[in-house]
Formats: sequence, structure tokens, C-alpha cells
Amino acid sequence: MWSKQRFNNALTGVASGLILPVLAFFVFFMVTRHGLPLGQYFQKMIAADNLTEVMSVSVFTNILVFLLFNHFDMLRASKGVLGITLIWAFVVFGIKLL
Repeated sequence: MWSKQRFNNALTGVASGLILPVLAFFVFFMVTRHGLPLGQYFQKMIAADNLTEVMSVSVFTNILVFLLFNHFDMLRASKGVLGITLIWAFVVFGIKLL
């Protein structure tokens, strides 16, 4: 049996908040790439001006992890996920402004 308190720290939240959106993007990429390599896929997303939308969908996984940590009363890990989600939001906002 694992101890939830062992994983109840901000580092766990930060790590999951960084890794899960990247994994979600790769799942999204594998489903929607239509045979394109990753470089051409990024070029197509930038040309279509939907990079920020794809990033926003990828960051949606952080909401699920945040709610999971809250359900198990792992508030320190929840704070880490929330902090990284805010950073992701500023990155998406910054890209949108460019």
C-alpha cells in the first residue's frame, strides 16, 4: 500500500503538471497527424493559427489531476499543479499575443 503523504508535495504537483500536458499533446498528435511528421505538424498548426488552442486542450489534463489530488486531500500537490497550470496559461497567452 502506498502512502499518499509520500507524494503530497509541490514537486509531485509540478512534475505531473508539466508531464501530463506533454503526454496529452502527443496523444492528440498521434490521433490527428494524418501521416505528418512532428515538424510539419507544428508548421501546419502555426500556419492555421491554432497552436494555442491545441496547447489549451493539452493543459486540460491538469484539471483532472488537480481534482484527483483534491479528492485524495493532497493539497500540497494540488498547489503545485495549480501553479504550473497558471504558468501554462501565461505561456499560451504570451504566444497568442505574438
